[in-house]
Amino acid sequence: MYQTITVQDLAGRIGDDDLLLVDVREPHEYGNGFVPGAVNIPMSILPVRVHELPRDREVHIICQSGGRSMQVTMWLERQGYRPVNVHGGTLTWVQAGGPIVLPATGS
Repeated sequence: MYQTITVQDLAGRIGDDDLLLVDVREPHEYGNGFVPGAVNIPMSILPVRVHELPRDREVHIICQSGGRSMQVTMWLERQGYRPVNVHGGTLTWVQAGGPIVLPATGS
């Protein structure tokens, strides 16, 4: 069974060199702000990019509210990865007062 952590647990790990946080929201959602350090690999294209993820360490998965991340976490576990679902997603992160990064606009 895959592991789940709270946004409070995640907050304690932000900045750790070994934290790999994957945001599986679509680019337009990610562009509205994301948890510091999160890389965007949308759920819709994850199967073709899954080879980018390491199998030898935990991969933390986050989405907007927790539904997609749970689906991705279950799928990744079946593929032999070590996924960790971030319960409640970015929405709960923001509600808990967590910082959000806005992508550079290029201007």
